[in-house]
Amino acid sequence: MEVDGVPKEVYWDVVDQCYLCDMCYMSKCPYVPPHEWNIDFPHLMLRAKAVRFKKEGASTRDKILSATDRVGKLAGIPIVVNAVNATNRSKAGRKLLEATLGVHHKAPVPAYHSKTARKRLARLKGANPVDVKATENTRGKVVLYTTCYGNRNHPAIDEDLVAVFEHNGIPMTLAEKESCCGMPKLELGDLEAVAKAKDINIPILAAMVDDGWDIVTPIPSCTLMFKQELPLMFPDDAEVAKVRDAMYDPFEYLMLRHKDGELKTEFTKSLGKVSYQVPCHLRVQNIGLKTRDLLQLVPDTQVEVIERCSGHDGTYAVKKEFHEISKKIARPVVNKVKRAEADHFVSDCPMAAEQIAQEVDDVDANNPMSLLRSAYGI
Repeated sequence: MEVDGVPKEVYWDVVDQCYLCDMCYMSKCPYVPPHEWNIDFPHLMLRAKAVRFKKEGASTRDKILSATDRVGKLAGIPIVVNAVNATNRSKAGRKLLEATLGVHHKAPVPAYHSKTARKRLARLKGANPVDVKATENTRGKVVLYTTCYGNRNHPAIDEDLVAVFEHNGIPMTLAEKESCCGMPKLELGDLEAVAKAKDINIPILAAMVDDGWDIVTPIPSCTLMFKQELPLMFPDDAEVAKVRDAMYDPFEYLMLRHKDGELKTEFTKSLGKVSYQVPCHLRVQNIGLKTRDLLQLVPDTQVEVIERCSGHDGTYAVKKEFHEISKKIARPVVNKVKRAEADHFVSDCPMAAEQIAQEVDDVDANNPMSLLRSAYGI
């Protein structure tokens, strides 16, 4: 009922349970503009997290989980990576991780790779294409912002993306340098760390936009960070706005090329029935179901869309105190995937895919870009 009936001591429980999926603002909350109260609930919770972080800091566990760049660099050292991955795969290692860092022993955790996506795609750095086919909606050459997860945990996603884009005649390159987009630190309330990451990424990406490049990222949360969160934090920064306007979800970009008649639709194999979970951070971009639309261009392919939250959110689902709640949130998606009995299960967010696939027998956590590459036969 009324907020004055809620004890103030439980306010922080609400803040902790909000993992900034943003979906209440998009589809549930009745008090968003043009309502006179003008409430943006997720960013109200973010303000609370920021105030608490400034006053109290954060736990060692939360600092480590949100330091994706630093942890990835350390865990990816060739002499270290095998030990890290072996620990993550063993029951004893996971119990130790839970006891020391509060990472739930059953939560899916990613593997680390010493041969990162940026190393695998090093040929792209410094690319200066001469054969570029711009269209009404795209400039025709693309910078891949690899992301922490795509670079160090799941480099195949970046490789598949580059293969599909190059197959469609889109020249690709890598930024000379990139840092974490800042989303994990944003969710922690560490706004100073977000600003530092912005100061690394934005000047580099903005300069590439000036040179005629568009930008894509393979992870919806990272795309959203550049499209929405940084522009909200830095509304008067012209370079942030410049990057925002050149930033695309990869399927959004490919469908824009299709709209302009520049997408190849000669596929070598069908995909059959695909069960597709749409991540919250993709839904809030308001671009429509571009992943579904593109996959359904493949002959004899049926895509069943699941617009429900996976409950993962990068760090929320791996924390000991929240893991079981995250699984409860994910249960409707899990049930739909089980009932679908599809040939493939995919999500644009690899972490969401792992969270769901863990609960479904004989289902792999696939990425839609990998399926598209398979359909092309490349």
